[in-house]
Amino acid sequence: MQEELYFEDFYPGQTFDSEESYWLTAREIIGFGERYDPQPFHIDETAGQNSFFNGLAASGWLTAAIAMRQRVQSIKVSGGMIGAGVEEMRWTKPVRPGDTIRTRSEIQHTRPLASRPTYGVVRCLTTVYNQRDEVVMTSITNFLAPLKASSPRF
Repeated sequence: MQEELYFEDFYPGQTFDSEESYWLTAREIIGFGERYDPQPFHIDETAGQNSFFNGLAASGWLTAAIAMRQRVQSIKVSGGMIGAGVEEMRWTKPVRPGDTIRTRSEIQHTRPLASRPTYGVVRCLTTVYNQRDEVVMTSITNFLAPLKASSPRF
């Protein structure tokens, strides 16, 4: 099991790869689309064929949710990854049924948090790839990580 990480453990250029790829099915894409993003190209294969995407395409929000899961599983922040904002999110290629996606997260910057001196902010660029190593999404997010000195010792 991976050791939990504290603010002091992060440094620019450090990378974290998802432990496993995530395989998407048409059923999952359609189900998510029906519930959260009910646009024709996300919920109907025929409508998808006649759309900008030329086929059924996963909602970008489904891709983002899977990327979040993979980021949390690969970067084990002590006490959990507390979100502190998304600076940028870009979807560059559609994700289709049968695609498998994986992530690589790179730490870009760290800084102490003046308003909460027991935490620091970590800025992270996450790139999402499909099985052909094509970039399907990128995001720049910030999360909080506790300082080691602030953690209780047992």
